Parts: sequence; C-alpha cells; structure tokens
Amino acid sequence: MKAIARSGPGRRSLAALVCGALAAGGLAAAGAAALQPGTAAASSHREAPLISGQPEYDNTDVYAFVSPDKPDTTTLVANWVPFEEPAGGPTFYPFPKDAQYDVHIDSDGDAQGDLIYRWTFDTKVKNGNTFLYNTDQVTSLDDPDLNVTQSYDIDVLKLNKQKVVSTAKIANDLPIAPSNVGKASMPNYQKLRDQAVRKTADGSTSYVGQADDPFFLDLRVFDLLYGGDLSEVGRDTLRGYNVNTVALQVPTAKLVQSKDQPVVAVWSTTQRKNAAGKWTQVSRLGAPLVNEVVVPIKDKDKFNASSPWDDAQFAKYVQKPELPRLIEKFYKIKAPKEPRDDLVSVFLTGVKGLNQPPNVRPAEALRLNTAIKPAAAPKRLGVIDGDNAGYPNGRRLADDVVDISLQVVEGELVGAKNDLGDAVDVNDKAFGSTFPYVALPTAGSRGPVAGKGDDPGVARSQLTGGAAVTRPADDDTVVLIASAASGAAGVLLIGSGLLWWRTRRSTG
Repeated sequence: MKAIARSGPGRRSLAALVCGALAAGGLAAAGAAALQPGTAAASSHREAPLISGQPEYDNTDVYAFVSPDKPDTTTLVANWVPFEEPAGGPTFYPFPKDAQYDVHIDSDGDAQGDLIYRWTFDTKVKNGNTFLYNTDQVTSLDDPDLNVTQSYDIDVLKLNKQKVVSTAKIANDLPIAPSNVGKASMPNYQKLRDQAVRKTADGSTSYVGQADDPFFLDLRVFDLLYGGDLSEVGRDTLRGYNVNTVALQVPTAKLVQSKDQPVVAVWSTTQRKNAAGKWTQVSRLGAPLVNEVVVPIKDKDKFNASSPWDDAQFAKYVQKPELPRLIEKFYKIKAPKEPRDDLVSVFLTGVKGLNQPPNVRPAEALRLNTAIKPAAAPKRLGVIDGDNAGYPNGRRLADDVVDISLQVVEGELVGAKNDLGDAVDVNDKAFGSTFPYVALPTAGSRGPVAGKGDDPGVARSQLTGGAAVTRPADDDTVVLIASAASGAAGVLLIGSGLLWWRTRRSTG
C-alpha cells in the first residue's frame, strides 16, 4: 500500500481517500448519522464525573501497533490510574482486586468483540505491622523486603454474538512490577521491570506494572483553550506522572480473522463488582480524546457504561462537534461546515484502502491494519504526514494524537490545511525499542539520593540544618523537551495574539 502523504504531485492524500470512500456511498449507505463519536483533543484522564472518583478503574489510554522489532506480532498497551504522583505512598498504586481490566478485539468490523483479553489481580502483604511498602532495599521481585506484592492472571475469552464460547487461561499468578518508590528503595528499577516481562501459555509476551504516562500534551486546553492568549502553551502537563500499565505482545495470527482481512478494532473496558456482587462496566476507551472532549458532561458516564455497537446514540456530538466552534469563538478561526461527515472515516469506520474492514459498522475504537509494516522512520503525525503505520491506523506510543486530531477537526481533510497543535510534540521520556516499549516510571523520591527533581540547581536539606545540598544528575530526571515544528519558528500569534498556528513542518 502506498503511503498516504500530505501533499505533492503524484501522491494520494488522506483527504482523497476519505472523499473517495464517501463518494462511493460507504457512509451514505450505512447512514452518516448512524454513529460517530470520535474526534478531538485530550485523552481519557478524569474524563467523566463518576470515574474521576475511582482512578484505579479509569482507563487513560489504549495503544495498538505492529511491533517494530517483531513485525509478526501486535502489541497492545492499555493504561489505568491517571496522574499517579510518584511519591504518593505509603499505599502507592496497587491494581484493584475487585476489577477486571479487559482489552477487546473485533476482527470482523461488526463493533462486537470476538476476543477479550482479561486481567485480574491479587495482592499479598507480608507484614501488616509496618506502614512501609518495602521494609528495606528491593533488588528483585521476590525480595522479602518488598512488603506488598501483586500478581495477575490473563484469561482469553472467545465470543460469538457477545456470548462466551470458550475461555483459556494464558497467565497464572505472574508477578507485577511494583510502584517505583525511589532510588533508595529500588536502586535498579530496570531490573525489576525486566523480571516482570514474562512469556504466556499462548506464545505471547506480557508486562504488568507501573510506567511513565506515555501520553503527551498540554492539558490546559480546559482553561478556555489555554486562557485565550497562549502564554503557557507548550508544557507537557503529564510529565513526571506515572500510570499502571498492562502490555501484551501477541502473535498477530491470533488476533486477525484471516490474512485477507487483517484489520482489527481495539478498545478497553473496566468492570467492577457492585454492591450486589455483579460485574458492572464503569469505564471504556478506544480511540483517544473522545469522552474527554467530544461527549458533553450529561452523557459522559453513559458513554463509559456503553458498548461500541450502541454508539449511534452519540452521533450528534461528532456531526456537530463543540471544539471547532470554541476555536472559532476564541481564536477567530472559522469552523468547518457541519455536519462533519469528513470525520467519520478517520475515527469510526476506518479509512477505505487503509484500515477499514469490509461491511464495517461505525463504532468508536482503534482500527489497526496489521498488514502494514512498521515504519523505518516513524513520523509523529502518522497518516496525515505519509506514515501509514501510525495514528489513526492504530496508535503508537509516539504518535502525536493531539496535533493530528486538532488538524483533522479543524478541516484538514476538507481543504482547510493547517498546522494546529499544542506545541508538545514528544514525550518527556524516550520510549524503548523493545517490549514493553513504555518508559520507566518516574521514581517517587526526589532528594539527593534520587537525583535531580522538579526544582533545578540546589536543594535545602533540613537533615543538614539547612545547608545547601547539590543534587546529582540522574536518569529519572524529568526534562521538559521543548518542541517545535520542523522548518521555522514555533508559534505565531493570530489576530490579537490568540492562536497557536505553527509554520508548516517538512514532510520528510
């Protein structure tokens, strides 16, 4: 398949593919208003009233991509627990014992799961008479000084018409990497991470534990779109925060319907036991940015409890999205004409010729064409910059989904070419080149032992009577990486200094 590039003679643009799909009647026949909740501008961190008070059940992001170093496998990453402050002890951030973390796979495009990968968790405490998470330095996952330990199972459920037809346990009582308490407690967290990477009974590779939050963006968009003057735009709001991660690298043949139909849809859910002892879905996440920015407050909890095959009920929020109207109000950029049928292919059905399965039923989920090989030189803007292995074809860790979604929602596919973005182009920590790919979590302690923390220079230590203590450099240092579009200079102010419109990046 040829790359879908942004511009240039002889190149087939994403806009052309989308328009072709629309003209071919794919959406008209399915009903463009049938459903389309999926465009937008921040991922699922504290996105709905009910789940914001239950962070251990709150999905934050889902990623699905062909493994760059093992292209016959697909890597699934799902994160929970937003805004984990690394020093948040002594309980830190356990995986909940009364939850089911599920990743759903739809292999035929009907918006119903054909496979469910289900994680469940257990906790053990060695010594209940101490307040400590660890009673001394921890050098391995079976170290007796790791006072609180967790383990997990993975069950694979095969379904037909949403009824379970078989269940297989592929992981039993595997160890979870603990929260990264700090350098004094865990001097080599990489070793603990490595010990938590395990093979499963079906030939997959698994990791469960803490990680740096891989989502990068300036979340202050909620302050009336950066306060209306952009004086603070460009800070990665999530830098230094961790999440709880489940990651699974699966032989692709186990996920797809066939070689002739290599597209899968992926989403995650959380079930929690209610007071009656029944499992209830309390969170749902597929494509990023949907419930947080597209769905209004009155329906956010309903979205979290819903299923993709019922997404028609949220259609109006995508056909007439609020975000472009807000941008027009605050920054005088004219919103594209409604209804927004241009958004449907990218965010709901997949793009014809790229990642749209036959007879697709529109639904909010990540759609990944597993037949597209990983890019030798990935581009952060994915498909709209000619890199078909990136978002919205699945989602890689380094894909800049905020910039991609802003540009699309502002009319990139209907002739309104733009370079909108939040000026945060990369994560604060580098991702790994091998499974589980996510970056190590930021350590909890930030004193002289742990290394340089958020405050640069020197620190005052009460333990030395207020003497200045120089903090040494450390791999866990959280560094804000300044980002700008390739080409010329960063952010231009539009009108009365109200818009972040960056110069055109190069396509190379």
